[in-house]
Amino acid sequence: MKYVYIVIAAIVVAALIYAAKQTGMLALLTDVQGLQAWISSFGAWSYIVFFLAFIAACVFMLPGSAFTIVAGIAFGPIIGAIISLLAATAGATAAFIVSRFLARGLILDKFGSNPIFKKIDDGVKENGMSFLILTRLVPVFPFSLQNYAYGLTGISFWTYVLVSLVTMAPGAFIFAYMAGDIATNGVSVMLLVKFAVAGLILFGVSLIPKYIAKKRGIDLQALSK
Repeated sequence: MKYVYIVIAAIVVAALIYAAKQTGMLALLTDVQGLQAWISSFGAWSYIVFFLAFIAACVFMLPGSAFTIVAGIAFGPIIGAIISLLAATAGATAAFIVSRFLARGLILDKFGSNPIFKKIDDGVKENGMSFLILTRLVPVFPFSLQNYAYGLTGISFWTYVLVSLVTMAPGAFIFAYMAGDIATNGVSVMLLVKFAVAGLILFGVSLIPKYIAKKRGIDLQALSK
């Protein structure tokens, strides 16, 4: 019965990827300018469209960093930051759910021997939530791989969701806000001041994983190899 579920999950994933390619959705998700124009064309529905597109990007392991910038430009600094954070969290959660509940056997068979998956699994076993915080704040592992890898670990669902939400907030707000501010007000002296403040905030955030690594005895350089 286990293999039947694996086969069904593989067929579903393949069908979704095929549909995304045939409809042009896959190409659109990797075209920032095209994505921005496409989202704006939906008017009031654009928020829902953006939300679903961001989730799809996370599930299909496509680059999602540009979505935050697109959100800031398309929806404005504040709304863009909020919706990009919520969409990124929803996308990360969707990938986690696929990995843990819907296609666990398939993903484990395909990626279980991947050294990144093993490092994350070992890290969670030894350090629990602290390891999740560290890897969310320091990009030692690709974001899209993390989402699936954590679904195979023993970390609790709600811990994963809440930590992902909180740790992604600084970057989401800063990048969406700055992109939206530039699109709205252009380059100015005040923009430079905001960049300086954003830099200080990111610097402060960068100290958190260093503190965790030092306290837990985690070698960040070894993780990245």
